[in-house]
Amino acid sequence: MDYKKYGQLSFLFFLQFLLWGSWYVTLGTYAINTLHFNGQQVGIIYTCGALAATMSPLLSGILADRLIPAEKLLAIMHLSGALVLGLLTQISSFLPFFLTLLIYSILYMPTHALTASLVLQQLTDTARYFPRIRVWGTIGWILAGLTISALAWERTVWPLYTAASISLGLGLYCLKLPHTPPQAAVNQPRQRFLESIFDPAFTSMFKDKYFLIFVTCLILERIPSAFYYSFVNPFMEEIGISHTAAKMAYGQVSEIVIMLILPALLYRWGIRYVLFLGLLFWGLRYGFLLAGLELGQNGWIYLGLVVHGICFNFSNLSAQIYMDKRVPAHLRSTGQGFMTFATLGIGVTIGSPLAGWLVQTNTLPDGLHRWSHIWIYPFVFGVLVAIVFVAFFRVGPYGIRRQSQTSVSGQ
Repeated sequence: MDYKKYGQLSFLFFLQFLLWGSWYVTLGTYAINTLHFNGQQVGIIYTCGALAATMSPLLSGILADRLIPAEKLLAIMHLSGALVLGLLTQISSFLPFFLTLLIYSILYMPTHALTASLVLQQLTDTARYFPRIRVWGTIGWILAGLTISALAWERTVWPLYTAASISLGLGLYCLKLPHTPPQAAVNQPRQRFLESIFDPAFTSMFKDKYFLIFVTCLILERIPSAFYYSFVNPFMEEIGISHTAAKMAYGQVSEIVIMLILPALLYRWGIRYVLFLGLLFWGLRYGFLLAGLELGQNGWIYLGLVVHGICFNFSNLSAQIYMDKRVPAHLRSTGQGFMTFATLGIGVTIGSPLAGWLVQTNTLPDGLHRWSHIWIYPFVFGVLVAIVFVAFFRVGPYGIRRQSQTSVSGQ
């Protein structure tokens, strides 16, 4: 194993999620308590990432596959994002805040797919080694949450200042990453740029009904997940739970454990049942929040946080691995970009406004909320999506198999 390359790729994921975790979870708390946005406005600002994910990741994936080395494209986006985040710290009105955050999201959202694609291209046995590298992203997210909570910054602008600084450092770091050239430009140099959007190897996947079920259920899963990212932090603040950013990191601690055993689970259970459990627990977690409210026991609420490791890794991370095996090697960035487009784009575009509307509808005159009326909807919907998935999805020839190759390309 090339330990230098392993360290570089791990640190890339660490910074990627340190950046995202430093502002994303507490943005709703900052917007409600400091900027005095209402629930519907918070739902709208959380669609920025979704709107950006419908526009930019697929295009950036094609650029990385055809024209620009992935590490340079990442550097451009993170350096530009640092400037926009700096501007965002100075804005307190809703519309300018929304538009500026949308610009930042257009720059940031593609970096998830590009980071995954860059790392996957450097590996051979992706099912075995990708989770071990990706786990450092979770560690970065945990560190961000613990730091924000320890400094009591949840309601302040300081998470945005922190994110701007991290984005600047990450952009510079990307220039030092292993060179990741556009694979399609090497393999098919005469294919024109626009033709890559309609590459038969990519479009043919949509003729597979099982692939369509896979994509559709992942999109639908993002509807209940939008409630978690937008409103669980304000929910815990409202019911009197302290140090919410740190407590939400419980989910990332479990994420580390699950991520490290995920390769063994994929080999043992197969991608279908791992994905099913991930989708199922996205719904069940809201059942745990409901139980905590009805029984008056915070332990159930903490359980709803802890199962995030199952929710995220079993659905999102396993889906990335499945997509990497599903698309041809020269379309890896395009495939990961499509995943971002479908889940963080279409799914969250539907889920975030719906969550915001439901929270606003259940807002009382004193500003408090009927949370039990809110959590029942993502609970039932998430469980139904999981049942539909396991009933109709089949893996076909794209399952996970043990490989004998070494972990890092060229080793």
